[in-house]
Amino acid sequence: MREKKYDYLIVGAGLFGATFAHLATKRGKRCLVIDKRSHVGGNVYCEEIEGINVHKYGAHIFHTSDRRIWDFVNSIVPFNRYTNSPLAKAPDGKLYNLPFNMNTFYQMWGVKTPAEAQAKLDEQRREAIKRMEDDGIKEPRNLEEQALTLIGRDVYEQLIKGYTEKQWGRPCSELPAFIIRRLPVRMTFDNNYFNDCYQGVPIGGYNKLAEGLLKGIECKTDTDFFNSEYKEWRKYAKWLVYTGAIDEYFSYKLGRLDWRTVSFQTYIKDIPNYQGNAVVNYTSREEPYTRIIEHKHFEMFGQDIERVPKTVISEEYPVEYKEGLEPYYPVNDLRNENLAEQYRFLAEQEHDVIFGGRLAEYKYYDMAPIIGKALSEVCKSLQ
Repeated sequence: MREKKYDYLIVGAGLFGATFAHLATKRGKRCLVIDKRSHVGGNVYCEEIEGINVHKYGAHIFHTSDRRIWDFVNSIVPFNRYTNSPLAKAPDGKLYNLPFNMNTFYQMWGVKTPAEAQAKLDEQRREAIKRMEDDGIKEPRNLEEQALTLIGRDVYEQLIKGYTEKQWGRPCSELPAFIIRRLPVRMTFDNNYFNDCYQGVPIGGYNKLAEGLLKGIECKTDTDFFNSEYKEWRKYAKWLVYTGAIDEYFSYKLGRLDWRTVSFQTYIKDIPNYQGNAVVNYTSREEPYTRIIEHKHFEMFGQDIERVPKTVISEEYPVEYKEGLEPYYPVNDLRNENLAEQYRFLAEQEHDVIFGGRLAEYKYYDMAPIIGKALSEVCKSLQ
């Protein structure tokens, strides 16, 4: 029997595929990575515009408390000190700090101590619960009722309602309650969005990370797995690592999974500093976009910002997914979760295929867990 040319054919050059290829190659395995896009890196790919690394597929901030993962990515490229501290422009025209913390509550109500903030939150929560009880409602039936019982009317109406309805394309009263079972509330003046020990952005941009992971590995871009010779992958490799959409792998035979997606309008501005922050959310329904990203703030700090005379911003617009667009967010409802579970069961029967990543698992992942999962899958595969 003829020897296969590769141990692994890896479909998708995003973080899962690139990390798997890197680790397997270091263990002496032969890998071929293919991707239908014209570049590697998946959604972390950056495009250089005016000397600025533009996050082409939306803002990406790496964060983790797992020292093993942090050391691993820094062994490929050093990361900077970027700390995610987004702002929100609300319908009342004010700017509020995120996540919800003492700065937010001071800006909202003028309260200055945790006790004052807690009293205000408790008062509004009680009002929401009483309104439900008066209507004979025992448990929140939708996202709106759930949010009101967690955070109260003021924060909900100014910072959650409009943003969420734009994000999901439907009223909060029609979204399931479980989307927002928990809301992080901090009784400290701390604008750091993440609780993780480590966070940052690769120095020089995410392309440095993707290219470093794939250094010395055979890659073919502009190659669609389903419309190429590699669809008959067993002719070429012993194993398939698949990071594409799980329903597409099975030819949609159980039905199609739903996604939300986003589009971006990117502009060059002839000023060094447009909004003073990397990410500003727009929570009013009056603005059609959910946020504006100013890319230079991911890698330039302090006076460095002024040394580059122009800046690049991207407006982010949530849209309903349709074929030809990039799927971003799984739709968290019972219909899709049940369908995804059926596809996952089929995937388990494919004993020489490894399914990994957001599309292949129909789960939303941050970057660090994706890398952690690739680490685990390589260890399992090479046992």
